[in-house]
Amino acid sequence: MTGPRPPAPISDYGLLGDTRTAALVSGEGAIDWLCVPRFDGEPLFGRLVGGSAAGTFRVGPVPPATVVERRYRQDTATLQTTWAVGDRRLTLAESMVAEVTGRLLPATLLVRRLSAEGGAVDAVVEFDPRLGVRHRRPRIRHRAGILVCEWGALAVSLSCTPEVTVEPGRPTAVEVAPGRPVTLALGVAFREPLIHVEPEAAWELVLGDEARWRDWAAGIDGSLPFRGDVVRSLLTLRLLTYSPSQAPVAAPTTSLPEDPGGGRNWDYRYVWPRDASIGVNAFLGVGKLDEAHGFLAWLLHASRLDRPRLPALFTLTGRRVPRERELAGWPGYLDSVPVRLGNGAADQHQLDGYGWVVDAAWVFVQAGHRLYSETWRAVRGFADVVAGRWGEADAGIWEVREPGQHVHSKLMGWLALDRALRIAETHRLSDRQRRRWRDARDAIAAEVRTRGFDPAQASYVRSYGVQDLDSALLVLPLLGIDGIESSRVRGTIDAVRERLSAGGPLLYRYPPGRDGLPGTEGAFLPCSFWLVQALASTGRRREAEELFQALLDHASPLGLYAEELDPTTGAHLGNYPQTLTHAALVQAALAIRDSPR
Repeated sequence: MTGPRPPAPISDYGLLGDTRTAALVSGEGAIDWLCVPRFDGEPLFGRLVGGSAAGTFRVGPVPPATVVERRYRQDTATLQTTWAVGDRRLTLAESMVAEVTGRLLPATLLVRRLSAEGGAVDAVVEFDPRLGVRHRRPRIRHRAGILVCEWGALAVSLSCTPEVTVEPGRPTAVEVAPGRPVTLALGVAFREPLIHVEPEAAWELVLGDEARWRDWAAGIDGSLPFRGDVVRSLLTLRLLTYSPSQAPVAAPTTSLPEDPGGGRNWDYRYVWPRDASIGVNAFLGVGKLDEAHGFLAWLLHASRLDRPRLPALFTLTGRRVPRERELAGWPGYLDSVPVRLGNGAADQHQLDGYGWVVDAAWVFVQAGHRLYSETWRAVRGFADVVAGRWGEADAGIWEVREPGQHVHSKLMGWLALDRALRIAETHRLSDRQRRRWRDARDAIAAEVRTRGFDPAQASYVRSYGVQDLDSALLVLPLLGIDGIESSRVRGTIDAVRERLSAGGPLLYRYPPGRDGLPGTEGAFLPCSFWLVQALASTGRRREAEELFQALLDHASPLGLYAEELDPTTGAHLGNYPQTLTHAALVQAALAIRDSPR
């Protein structure tokens, strides 16, 4: 292999996905992250946080070369990168096949196709799969021009047209001539037969997928403001939704740092009901009911073992998240250690999650649908938990290590009860439960207005007894606990915008350094989109549009967003791409659409 390469900036990576797993590919054509057989599986290529020993799959020009264009094909999941090599051009088009149901295909099929213009171009294939925590090398077989790599129950095949012999761990030279593309197909099988698909047939499958993605995107309101950016975010949300269960993963990566060189590195390859519920509202806002219905069905299944308690997060199949552990010997992205698997937030009590989930159910009902009886039973259980536990301290939306009386959590508890009562207007509910919910809802409102509001700042605060603010409070105008014309609502928006500003359109989620963890963090991107939503919802459309455009200028070149942004350098920070950020972007655009001009 060639010598060690420094990792690309996080924003340089593009997303390839098939709704079961995802790959991150750099502008050099290097897939530096891919877990199999699903988002939270073992890394097959892990160089992004595991260093050169963790494996990569690079397809691209022999240096020197310059990227001259990089984009997704219109309304599809196919990524296209073009390099200038002297006076010639080399283009890599790549995608993962999403639609495999009812066909004899591997669950994961990655297709990469090189084509040349202006003359032949020398290219290279670097294929170095290293599975899992210990970077295990495969057992290798060559079979009728196909490279097969095996690790027990997992097998991977790589084939190429025209035929090229690839040896793992060694660079392979290929010549790409005009009119004679080079196509590689990577298939993955786990505990099932390894199915071979000829590379040209695999490319036809990609083209079929493109047609399906375009048809899906065509159903999105053509009058949406910033429609192209919204569609890209919705496609990203679809790619990050695990299709066998309809559960959206928070991000496809682990341990991309919030503080480069520090320890704020977490595993996000799981499902947060909060984040997923925000995504449900985004899909419902553009008329995509199937995605919303699928998530609610999954949540009913996932929560059955803990009901009526709602865990903070689940695995993709609705099981408990593995305990958090640190990986010895993994160097991390830009020396950011530890690299972690599992997530310790799984055991936290987070009151706000109930509000997001019940609100998503209410929006579904508002769209003209009834909840199944079992779904309504689950929602009633969630409301009962809130009515009984709203006075307790919790970890809050930001999952702080020391529980507190977080105002945002109380507001979301109010939301859970209010929306449950609204659903009960068309669904069966006992008078006793109705009275209990109403009494608890009114008690929350009274307490929050008294203990959670600081008249000196004209704003609600982060938690009882402190003066710190919290950007999560920007959801206030969407709740209805206070009217949108209320001085408390408008005062909170203005106070958060001013005092948690990270410069330009960016916001910190709370005052930096106030979370009990060492190190610092960047501006939290979902909060900025919540500010857009808050401004639009309170009639400040022009300000909202200007802010939204400024945030679009901070997207990656491919229209993707991480969780955070360095306010000084503009570098994306944290796991990437982030479901919560993209869902908040869509909701912000919908708020602008619905705001009076």
